[in-house]
Amino acid sequence: MNPLVQIAAESENPLFPPIPELVIGLIAFVIVFGFLGKKLLPNINKVLEERREAIEGGIEKAEAAQTEAQSVLEQYKAQLAEARHEAARLRQEAHEQGATLIAEMRAEGQRQREEIVAAGHAQIEADRKAAASALRQDVGKLATELAGKLVGESLEDHARQSRVIDRFLDELEEKAEAAR
Repeated sequence: MNPLVQIAAESENPLFPPIPELVIGLIAFVIVFGFLGKKLLPNINKVLEERREAIEGGIEKAEAAQTEAQSVLEQYKAQLAEARHEAARLRQEAHEQGATLIAEMRAEGQRQREEIVAAGHAQIEADRKAAASALRQDVGKLATELAGKLVGESLEDHARQSRVIDRFLDELEEKAEAAR
């Protein structure tokens, strides 16, 4: 190899490029960087700002939705508590009405029982009086016939017959009361 080329090759350092390449590279870098800074960077910043706003808006919307959901939940809880209170009140009213109705039915049953018992007593008393009257008449006839046979005369006279019968029955009643 030629010693001149060898010296020139040794004088060039591969880590340091030649000055014209360095200047051209620097100009190209400035042009590309300027282009990116003027055209691409604003678009990137715009997209990033839109995303930030969307995220912040989403967070705000989520917070607003959570606040609204919490207020709706509180309203539902209040309505539920009110409905439970109303149901308890209605149950209590129904229980009271049932107790009142039972008391009224018992009173009505007691009144009807007393009416039936009173009607039964009245019927028994009427039957007893009718039986006593019929018995008095039958006993009167028998007593009149027997007295007529004993006395030997006819007791057909109605007034005399009534007096004898009444006297006889009064004596029987006095004996029955004395025996008690």
